[in-house]
Amino acid sequence: MPEAPVWLTREAFDALTAELEHLKSAGRGAISAKIAAARSEGDLSENGGYHAAREEQGQMEGRITQLEVMLRDAQVGDTADDPEQAGVGSRVTVAYFGDADDTETFLIGSREMLGVGEVDMQVYSPQSPLGEAVLGHRPGDTVTYTAPNGRDIALDVIAVQGFST
Repeated sequence: MPEAPVWLTREAFDALTAELEHLKSAGRGAISAKIAAARSEGDLSENGGYHAAREEQGQMEGRITQLEVMLRDAQVGDTADDPEQAGVGSRVTVAYFGDADDTETFLIGSREMLGVGEVDMQVYSPQSPLGEAVLGHRPGDTVTYTAPNGRDIALDVIAVQGFST
């Protein structure tokens, strides 16, 4: 089954591409040098530096694979035909029912979608209770979802900003 696309801003796509290129070039070179230096110390069975470098290499190769898949399947730019309807990549502002002063703005999607200046924004996956509740809704709609603690929470959708590059 194909993976769902990862929606990225142009800035996020470029940053992840740069990270991938760095890991594949300088990153791999640095790990190879660490492994070679540790290997030259002798007995590998009791060589903590060698084992640490090999573990670091495994983690880096895992990140390279993750980035390659993510960038291959990435969609850069607008996610929805209707930017007023909450969907993956939308920035949604909600007010908790009965308290117009208690608002929250969040992104529906994944952390990778955020631009550099937005690292503090809350992110909910579309499969989370809140993310699933607001999907498909528009400003003015009231939705209810069940929180992980079992409590039903009602909220008003105040604004939906479509995903943009």
